[in-house]
Amino acid sequence: MISFFSEVNFKLESGIHLSQWIEFCIHQEMMSLGEINYIFCDDKYLLDKNIEYLGHDTLTDIISLDYTTGNLISGDIFISVERVDENAKELNNSFQDELHRVMIHGVLHYCGYKDKDTDEIVKMRSKEDYYLSLRTF
Repeated sequence: MISFFSEVNFKLESGIHLSQWIEFCIHQEMMSLGEINYIFCDDKYLLDKNIEYLGHDTLTDIISLDYTTGNLISGDIFISVERVDENAKELNNSFQDELHRVMIHGVLHYCGYKDKDTDEIVKMRSKEDYYLSLRTF
């Protein structure tokens, strides 16, 4: 099950279609959907989580807390809508496209993809682009 929560004044568009797309991506990776919670928040909220859970005192657009066991994907994905908006503007991208990229990025971490070095980043971006190209909404 995929659930969406908001700690700020943010309304997700196309929640049903996003859930179907995310589940499709998970199955393409030969994994199964457990429970994923998306929590949309602001920079301050996510900074507090970044310090609390990871010990990082930096702004970020996403934190993925992974509860995956075996092939059953589960976790909490915190997304700063402020960071997503800033990144979209900086990259000359739409907010929706950037949001969807970040949403699938968290899931790809649960599937085992990393983004710590150049090779991993290239592979992660390639997977993000591939799954973004499969959206039908």
